[in-house]
Amino acid sequence: MAKTKTAFFCQECGHESPKWTGKCTSCGAWNSYVEEVVQRDEKPARQQAVWDTGDKDQVKAFRLDDVIVEDLPRVILNDTELNRTLGGGLVPGSVTLVAGEPGIGKSTLFLQTALDWRAGNVLYVSGEESLAQIKMRAQRVGHANELLYLLSATDTAAIFREAQKVHPRLLIIDSIQTLESPYVSSPAGSVSQVRECAAELNRFAKTSGIPVIIIGHITKDGSIAGPKVLEHMVDTVLQFEGDRHYAYRMLRTLKNRFGSTSELGIYEMASGGMRVVSNPSELLLAQHHEPLSGIAIAATIEGMRPLIIEVQALVTQAVYGTPQRTVSGMDLRRLQLLLAVLEKRGGFHFGMKDVFVNIAGGIKIEDPSIELSLVCALLSSYEDRALPSNLCMVGEIGLSGEIRAVSRVEQRIAEADKLGMDLMLIPAANEKGLDLKHYRMAIKGVSKVEDVYRMIF
Repeated sequence: MAKTKTAFFCQECGHESPKWTGKCTSCGAWNSYVEEVVQRDEKPARQQAVWDTGDKDQVKAFRLDDVIVEDLPRVILNDTELNRTLGGGLVPGSVTLVAGEPGIGKSTLFLQTALDWRAGNVLYVSGEESLAQIKMRAQRVGHANELLYLLSATDTAAIFREAQKVHPRLLIIDSIQTLESPYVSSPAGSVSQVRECAAELNRFAKTSGIPVIIIGHITKDGSIAGPKVLEHMVDTVLQFEGDRHYAYRMLRTLKNRFGSTSELGIYEMASGGMRVVSNPSELLLAQHHEPLSGIAIAATIEGMRPLIIEVQALVTQAVYGTPQRTVSGMDLRRLQLLLAVLEKRGGFHFGMKDVFVNIAGGIKIEDPSIELSLVCALLSSYEDRALPSNLCMVGEIGLSGEIRAVSRVEQRIAEADKLGMDLMLIPAANEKGLDLKHYRMAIKGVSKVEDVYRMIF
């Protein structure tokens, strides 16, 4: 009997080492090596897969001018938000990786996608749940599809054998961390298993033309579990995020070889599954009946979609020795920068104040154009004077207190006008070329934070 062979693999990049070391020589990560069994006895001979076509020996290079480029055919799904994040639909032969926290709704969303699929048979493979559990979720969602086939298995060879029998037009794997390849002796979820299973699914998709959707886990720091090479092997990477205490879920595109990487899909978790939010601006604005201090309305852009959101700020006297800076929904460093600008340019003393900032709705905003709204919310709470509820603003704050221009201001104005805003503050540099007659609300350009303070307060 052959001797058991082990090796050490980096959990960050998948680099293999014959012995344990504290620092990975490939990616530089510390304490990332784990020991895995790579060979227990003779491995099964790798045979040609049932979906392979053509002779691999006939590899030929082509000149660039001889390559024929055709438009990629896409399968349009019933889910408009998923179509948007995928770049216009699902591309045949593509591999899509979807990651998110436990219980965020990944399995529910793609079970709904499988139930709404009408382009042929679809095979839903689950290594985490039994067939009865999947059936119960399908009944709760309230859909039915005679073309949906369920498989509870973790062996990749068994999955491909069933795929040969079913002939699916879509394959969904839930999840990649539960699969095991017969060519690797390591346990499921290890670096070598995840890498090998992802490579087999990638070969299956490219040679058969069947799109594959892979559901993955994330680590405690928010990154996708498994080696970094997993993200390089797939065509599209989607991040499913949101707070489980809120009803809203965001589907972001982190990588897309067939479309833009700045798209965003918004869902609402309901008793019947994931519901598409067609007009998120109305839902993201909190319904308050009386004016309150520390609240400002911002017009932001996420992907190709304009959103009207509510920025909340609370400024209080510091009780402890060190003032607190707490942020939810945006980068803490941006808040510290804006507080320094207000301290230096405006003379507002935030040094001994506790500052708390929240983006209503539990979403995360990366657009710097909400900085003007954040500054106004901070000043409103500092002065304890409420802003007009029909006031919307957009602008990026510079280090000298100037308000810098933003992109796609026309879409932001149109969204705010549609929601019934009466006044909108925009950077003065964005006023050029705007036809204000097309909008019902008043639009004013501002160039400095001091001008905004005098205008509002």
